[in-house]
Amino acid sequence: MSELIVMVGALNADLGIRVDRLPAPGETVAGRDVRLSPGGKASNQAVAAARLGGRVRLVGAVGDDENGRMLREHLARDGVDLGTVQVLPDVVTGQAIIPVDDAGENAIILVPGANGAVGPEDIPTEACTDAAVVCLSLEVPLPVVQRAAALAVAAQALVVLNPSPYQPLAETLLDATDVLIVNELEAAQLAGAALDFDAAPLPEPLAATLAGHGIARAVVTRGGKGAIVVDGGTAQVLPARAVDPVDTTGAGDAFTGTLARRLAAGDTLEEAAREASVVAAFSTTRRGAQASYPTPAELAAWR
Repeated sequence: MSELIVMVGALNADLGIRVDRLPAPGETVAGRDVRLSPGGKASNQAVAAARLGGRVRLVGAVGDDENGRMLREHLARDGVDLGTVQVLPDVVTGQAIIPVDDAGENAIILVPGANGAVGPEDIPTEACTDAAVVCLSLEVPLPVVQRAAALAVAAQALVVLNPSPYQPLAETLLDATDVLIVNELEAAQLAGAALDFDAAPLPEPLAATLAGHGIARAVVTRGGKGAIVVDGGTAQVLPARAVDPVDTTGAGDAFTGTLARRLAAGDTLEEAAREASVVAAFSTTRRGAQASYPTPAELAAWR
């Protein structure tokens, strides 16, 4: 059985800037320690999965520029299959500007670049044919995501959707989703209602939304409050490992990439989510996104 994971989405060059605190609207704050590093949701998730031993193919695009070359070099170093990553002329590679405060919290400004230039016709039919899991996120145009979901369904692969950054979703995309991964805000946006996860692990508006689209399995990530695993209508709370975060950038992608890796290997959703929570917590103890993701040996030493 194939354990191939196909990640479809964005590749970005992350410009991380340390600040004492995140600026309020209209405010200027001083930055320090500027770093350029590889990022983008699909790229991050691909590295997280590959570094833990997964076989990963990435589908996306970069520009024919220094940032694009930097991204491809880093991804190749981690063994990610780049055969379906396009290099587009006359388009800049996507970028993310990420201020990070002294508490490890961040804000993100995205410049789509090549990610926004990808069309559904650019996703090869064979990209998903041998996949066990196809992982989708929303930093590329929605028609691209819908095309990949259709290919995944045709290949009988497990469709994992991380609808981030959130936007209104086509019914067909939700109907194709096998496992949904959302944070608290995205869950509320999807359900179209305020949700109180402290009062009930699976609030009724979210339960109704999931049931309406036949999504039996979902994970709601809650940062330091842990995660909620929904499987067959039953919700289970998984506590987070206590850490002193240095930088939360890319922690959600560490979670998603690890979850996809473990699901492809045959874990149950609960087993996969428990491992994903550990990896995400580990990632917050280091600076950056991909630079913070562990190898199996580093993870074993940290447990």
